[in-house]
Amino acid sequence: MKSPNISDLQPGQPVTGVFLVAAKEVRQKKSGDPYLSLTLVDKTGDIDAKMWDNVEGVLDAFERNDFIRVTGIANIYNNRMQFTVHRLARLSEDAVDCGDFFPASKRDRDEMLAELFAIIAGITNPHIHALLDSIFSAPGMAEKFKTAPAAKSIHHAWLGGLIEHVLSLCTLCKAVAPNYPAVDLDLLLAGAILHDIGKVDELTYARGFGYSDDGQLIGHIVQGVRLVDDAARRVEGFPHGLKTLLDHMILSHHGLLEYGSPKTPVFAEAMLLHQLDNLDSKMECMRSAADRDPFAEGAWSAYIPSLERTVLKKDRFLNPPVKAGAAKPVAAPAPTAARPVAPAGKPPVRHNETQSLFGERLMGALTGEDRDA
Repeated sequence: MKSPNISDLQPGQPVTGVFLVAAKEVRQKKSGDPYLSLTLVDKTGDIDAKMWDNVEGVLDAFERNDFIRVTGIANIYNNRMQFTVHRLARLSEDAVDCGDFFPASKRDRDEMLAELFAIIAGITNPHIHALLDSIFSAPGMAEKFKTAPAAKSIHHAWLGGLIEHVLSLCTLCKAVAPNYPAVDLDLLLAGAILHDIGKVDELTYARGFGYSDDGQLIGHIVQGVRLVDDAARRVEGFPHGLKTLLDHMILSHHGLLEYGSPKTPVFAEAMLLHQLDNLDSKMECMRSAADRDPFAEGAWSAYIPSLERTVLKKDRFLNPPVKAGAAKPVAAPAPTAARPVAPAGKPPVRHNETQSLFGERLMGALTGEDRDA
């Protein structure tokens, strides 16, 4: 098993480990000398890494999506964990277990696929049922659908992320649709299952997460419409109007033209699909932002571009960590018995104190009790 994992790194910890290079940039110091800026990943997360010195010998030794063994030290910079690389070397793929380097759903993917098939089995509209059966019985589709991430980086960006997002969305559909009697649940569920299906071919995930050529040139929305149209032609007598509604739900699920939708939602199921899809993706972004950077000070995340805000880390806000070396609260002193008060006009008498003979005579004179005077 790979060790150490990125999620286990501690500030100040010397590290020798193997990671996948998700990003590589050659930059210049103020002196003009080059340095490396890297993003290293494994299945537990990612970390920003910098190699400041002696980089000339390794600039061309590895590329993005290569595995490298690094030696260096973890530290905190700008409230985030960063790794300073002292030495690195490229490793061949057969020297590592690729499963150690790709973030994956915590749920079993075969169990999620069985849950998806159960949802499809419960759809009563015969045309929609036949369409979904045709799509998922195509060679390789079920395997790709249970493996693909839902995004490259924004939400559910892990192996199995697409099907996990779809199942979450189906749960929301079943919970919300009964509140709107005019909504066709079968149509809504079909839209939930199919809205991102183009991502099985838009994204690449054999090594790092990226985009295929068709993903870059066409995108998952158009790819999804093509896939549904091809499947509808395989289903005898599939209604043209129903296919058009499904196409529209895929084309409009981003909600707004500026968010990449060729169309905006114009019927109830399309609008509800967009709102629930946006809800599920935003809630996952919130969770991810709150869990990120556990060593950062304070209760706020860094700025999250996809949310256009910083995010409050609620648990840390309600239960701030106690800083090392912080003074503990001092208990209030226990109350003491009240001392006796002297009669008005007389100085207080001091009790339980050892006095000299002179002191006793002086106190007697002051109080009128010096009988020897």
